[in-house]
Amino acid sequence: MNVFRLACLAPLLVAACATRPPVPAGLQDCAQWYEDLDARVAAQGVRDAQARPVEGFPYLRVNRLLAALRDEAAADVRKRDALVVRMQSLDAAARGVELANLGAALDEARARDCGDRLRVAHLEDAEAAARLLERATVPDDYSSVSRFFGLYALTKYPFFSGVSQYQADVRASFAAGLAGRPARRYAPPAAPPFARSAQAEALARGAADPLGIPEPQGETLERLFAAHAPVFEVEQTGEFDFPGALHWPRSASMPAVDPSDVAVYRMASWTRYRGRVLLQLVYTIWFAERPPASSPDLLAGKLDGVTWRVTLAPDGEPLVYDTMHPCGCYHMFFPTPRAQPVEAPEAVLEWMFSPQPLRRVAEGERPVLRIATRTHYVERVTLVRDVGAGARYALRPYDELRSLPRPEGGRASAFGQDGLVAGTERAERWLFWPMGIDSAGAMRQWGRHATAFVGRRHFDDADLLEKRFVLQLP
Repeated sequence: MNVFRLACLAPLLVAACATRPPVPAGLQDCAQWYEDLDARVAAQGVRDAQARPVEGFPYLRVNRLLAALRDEAAADVRKRDALVVRMQSLDAAARGVELANLGAALDEARARDCGDRLRVAHLEDAEAAARLLERATVPDDYSSVSRFFGLYALTKYPFFSGVSQYQADVRASFAAGLAGRPARRYAPPAAPPFARSAQAEALARGAADPLGIPEPQGETLERLFAAHAPVFEVEQTGEFDFPGALHWPRSASMPAVDPSDVAVYRMASWTRYRGRVLLQLVYTIWFAERPPASSPDLLAGKLDGVTWRVTLAPDGEPLVYDTMHPCGCYHMFFPTPRAQPVEAPEAVLEWMFSPQPLRRVAEGERPVLRIATRTHYVERVTLVRDVGAGARYALRPYDELRSLPRPEGGRASAFGQDGLVAGTERAERWLFWPMGIDSAGAMRQWGRHATAFVGRRHFDDADLLEKRFVLQLP
C-alpha cells in the first residue's frame, strides 16, 4: 500500500474505531475472542482480502454483491436477516483459511456460537442494526490520492488514447487468420449432459431465499460448472504457455505453476439486474509467466492467466461472457443476442469493450477460447458441441488458492493481505500509477480486480452488467 493511501486512510480508521458499537451485555467474552483472533492474524500477516471486514462487527465480512443489497434489506426484516447471515458466512470462510495459514484449527463451534449470539443481539437493537448496514460497504480499489497527485483529470486523456489503440489492435487480432499457428486444447472433465430445463429448475430452487440469490449446492452446482466450463485452446511456443495448478515450491516466496497438474479454478459469483440476482460461473487458468517480448517489457512478469465468466439467465442459457487476466487487465465482453449493449455515458471512459459478439448458445454447446502464445491474450471465441481431442483439465475450487500446503510444512495463501500475489509485479506500475490502481499488472485475488484505467470499474461490481446491457430474461 502506498504512503499516500496510508495518509488518506489514517483519519478514517481513527474515526471508525472511535464509533465502534458497544458490546452487547453478556457477550464481552465473544468480543474478546474475536479481538484476540484478529490480533493473531494481523501479527502473522495472514489476513484474507477476498471479503471486507465490517468495522465494529468482527463476525461479519461483506462483498460487493451483499453491499449492493443493503437498501433492499433495510426495508425488509427478512431480507436484512438473510443478508447478515450471508455476511457471517463470508467471515467464517475467511477465518477458516486465516487460521489454517496460521497453523491453528478454527474452533468452529465457538465461532458459530459467538457469531450467532452477536448477530442476534445486534439485530434486536435497532440502532446497532442500522449501523451494521451502514458500514457494510466495500471501498473501490482505486486510490483517489494517487489520481490527484497523478493529475488524473489531465493524464486520463493520453491513457485513454493508449487504451483505444490497444482495442484497435485486439480487433485486428480477432479478424486475423490463425493458419500456421497450431494450438493445444485443454478440455473440462467428461461429464454427463445437464439438460437446460433441469438447469432452470436448479436455478429456481437455489433462488428460493429472501434475497433471491440463486445458489445451487453440492452436486447440482458441480454439474453446472461442468456444463458451462470452457475449452482453452492455447498456442504454445515455450514452457510459459503450459497451464497448471498453483503450488508452493519449497522455501519459495511466491507460488508457481505445476504444468504436470493441469487445473482450472472455479467459483460462483452473482450480478444484479433490475431487482433480480443472476448466477455467474467463473473459471481461472494459470500460466507460469508472461515472458518479455523485448528489453525492457513493461508487461512481462511472473505468473499470468485468464479468467472466464459466464452469466446465466434463469432458464440456464448463457446471456453474456466476459474475461480478464488475473491482474484485472484486458477486460472484454462477449454478449449473445440476449444481451444488447448500452452506450457509454461519456466519451472518455473504459466502458464495455466487445471485440466479438456471439450467437445464441445452443443446448450442449460450450465456448472454446483461443489463447495467444506469450501474452495469453484471448484472440477468438467459438462455440462447439464436441470438445475434440486434447488434454483434460481438473476443475478445482478457487478457494483452494486461499490456503495452499507448503512442502516444508504449514499452509499459505497465494495472495497477500493486500490481495496481490507477491512477486508478480510488473514494471508498468511505475507508468500507470496516476490511474489510481495499486501495482497495476500484478496478479490479484477475487474481489480486488479493478478493470479500467479510465473510470472506475471492478470485475465483481454488482451492477456491472445492468449498466452496460439490456438483458432478455424470461
